[in-house]
Amino acid sequence: MRDATIKAMAGPRPVVLSGPSGAGKSTLLKKLMKEYDSVFGFSVSHTTRSPRPGEENGKDYHFVTREVMQAGIDKGDFIENAEFSGNMYGTSKAAVHDVQAKNLICILDIDMQGVRNIKQTDLNAIYISIQPPSTEILEKRLRDRKTESEDSLQRRLRAAKVDMEFSKEAGVFDVVIVNDNLDVAYGQLKDALLEEINMVKKTSASS
Repeated sequence: MRDATIKAMAGPRPVVLSGPSGAGKSTLLKKLMKEYDSVFGFSVSHTTRSPRPGEENGKDYHFVTREVMQAGIDKGDFIENAEFSGNMYGTSKAAVHDVQAKNLICILDIDMQGVRNIKQTDLNAIYISIQPPSTEILEKRLRDRKTESEDSLQRRLRAAKVDMEFSKEAGVFDVVIVNDNLDVAYGQLKDALLEEINMVKKTSASS
């Protein structure tokens, strides 16, 4: 059954990666993209927030106005969208198809609201949750970044607690990885994706 589903798609199965801020998702993703740069592609999300220093439009995010984003959502152009800290975020169908069309595994890095939304669609994704070992360790990681105000930090921690509970819900995630040790967590992430990685490599080699 699974083979038929894959054949019906425009490319490899996308990967939905979720987990609270500070759990180490970005670090794991960077390692994955570095080791398999010709296997994975990143769907570029849309957001209404302002770019941070060093961020590029079209590479880190598609930075758009609230009006533009709302119009796209109303037209059904988005697989998922959410509002966080007063800003809208979302993944467009076009962003995922762009990556799949290149025979790459599309990575969607989204929050739990987005995961719930995608679960309602026909996107045949692999769902992976990256979690911190505890809220105490997460708080230390966020404080060490020194990028958050106390108010923002407390908001993130509250969201993280909900996220950690969500990761335990039955049937939501295919794999839950607790990032206590980066190398171990990375090994688990690779194992979870090895079948898709090998398929992409095989297809690339034969084309």
